[in-house]
Amino acid sequence: MVSSTDKGTGLDTGHLAWLTGLMVERSFQHSSSLSTGMKPFSKDPLDCLKQDREQLSIAPFVSGRDQLLTDSAFGLPIMPGSLTLPALCRLLLPWAFAIFHKALGDSAFHPGPHYLLPPIHEVIHSRRGATATLPCVLGASPPSYKVRWSKVEPGELRETLILITNGLHARGYGPLGGRARMRRSHRLDASLVIEGVRLEDEGRYRCELVNGIEDESVALTLRLEGVVFPYQPSRGRYQFNYYEAKQACEEQDGRLATYSQLYQAWTEGLDWCNAGWLLEGSVRYPVLTARAPCGGRGRPGIRSYGPRDRKRDRYDAFCFTSALAGQVFFVPGRLTLSEAHAACRRRGAVVAKVGHLYAAWKFSGLDQCDGGWLADGSVRFPITAPRPRCGGLPDPGVRSFGFPRPQQAAYGTYCYAE
Repeated sequence: MVSSTDKGTGLDTGHLAWLTGLMVERSFQHSSSLSTGMKPFSKDPLDCLKQDREQLSIAPFVSGRDQLLTDSAFGLPIMPGSLTLPALCRLLLPWAFAIFHKALGDSAFHPGPHYLLPPIHEVIHSRRGATATLPCVLGASPPSYKVRWSKVEPGELRETLILITNGLHARGYGPLGGRARMRRSHRLDASLVIEGVRLEDEGRYRCELVNGIEDESVALTLRLEGVVFPYQPSRGRYQFNYYEAKQACEEQDGRLATYSQLYQAWTEGLDWCNAGWLLEGSVRYPVLTARAPCGGRGRPGIRSYGPRDRKRDRYDAFCFTSALAGQVFFVPGRLTLSEAHAACRRRGAVVAKVGHLYAAWKFSGLDQCDGGWLADGSVRFPITAPRPRCGGLPDPGVRSFGFPRPQQAAYGTYCYAE
């Protein structure tokens, strides 16, 4: 008689633990055989039982009833109403293999059929205005399936549906769906093409195969080449809540930067002592040269205030922008802000935004040792080749004179034309 029986399986708990341990041992043997070049242990669950039948028959707690269950793997009767050992092996063996192959770093092991091929490059680089392709390729075609493309929104913790296709027809959804299409270079190609890439297109995407049996997906990241710039309004530092910071960046031809974008900017030399909002809702600031006014003399890095109240707490903003479709040029003179707008209009342009100037400095190498009005009422100038009489700082960057009085006729202006 079995002393302690699991009511769901009809097997005693000691037998379940022993069988699981046996399969774990076999998993180690299989992993070792792969690393030493020996013939690998079979992954077939029935082979598992055949190779271990002798051990099963001499196990100290195997009753005659359990032996009958074991023998069912070899064509003998199965006791009705019970979970048999072969069925249990089929259930637990793939799990055991997956756990130990993952622990050994063997990403090639798959316990079941996988139709989607893993991408060679998980990060796709692009620029604003370009056409980007996110690869998603099937290794084989299921009898019936759909492919669903979506975008993970980091600041809103949700996925936005972009496109659904059944291999023949596709339907787009949302604002991105109008610029997205399937590449369809061959019958197994489910890659997504995004035309006219925008700043808000950067992020994480998911290609999901839905076949009604075993859904699977691959994740890719679209990363734009760009520049991060700190921003505060004319009222001074720490004036924005999260939503106001987001709007301010959009008004300056940008969007709130992500943490990864801020980190990249820090590696490229961004050193800023004021904390600012990021797209994920956290508040941080990058420090290259540790100093007392900037969080103390600890190690350099990205200092964090952690998640903050998006409506109540107020900080600056870190904005991100990318390449321009047009160009920025300087108009010299001693102009007021209103005269600067008129000067740009006469040239078929508009007064440049802060994001325009940063993008022209980053991607076009704009270098001008003259302060000029921008659309937000600030006066700035871009320097790519530092020199003593152009701001006096040793590193390239966009220098600022702050926000002079709009009626002060002392500066030229930077214009933007597409």
